[in-house]
Amino acid sequence: MPGRLTTHVLDTAHGRPAAGLRIDLHRIDAAERSLVTSVHTNADGRTDGPLLNAEQIAPGIYELTFYVGDYFAEPARFLDLVPIRFTVADAEAHYHVPLLCSPWSYSTYRGS
Repeated sequence: MPGRLTTHVLDTAHGRPAAGLRIDLHRIDAAERSLVTSVHTNADGRTDGPLLNAEQIAPGIYELTFYVGDYFAEPARFLDLVPIRFTVADAEAHYHVPLLCSPWSYSTYRGS
């Protein structure tokens, strides 16, 4: 299978996918951040397609920014933006970066 970048977001506070959560993807070159795409999760907490497909993915540093604060819309929220910076070393590999979040905490891992 060709290389690609995917994600999904789970709302651990309510035990469901995080539908409608905004995600920005930036490529990082030296000290410069370039916006690659901005998307919202679907009803399953996933994006409708890969954030980077086989033609777009290239080795380098990327950053996903999850708009957790806007999603939970808590007046006294603790988390706002959750950035995850990672490296794509192999453009032929599938990089899956899920986020499990609540208004107060988050975790991530390299999924499959």
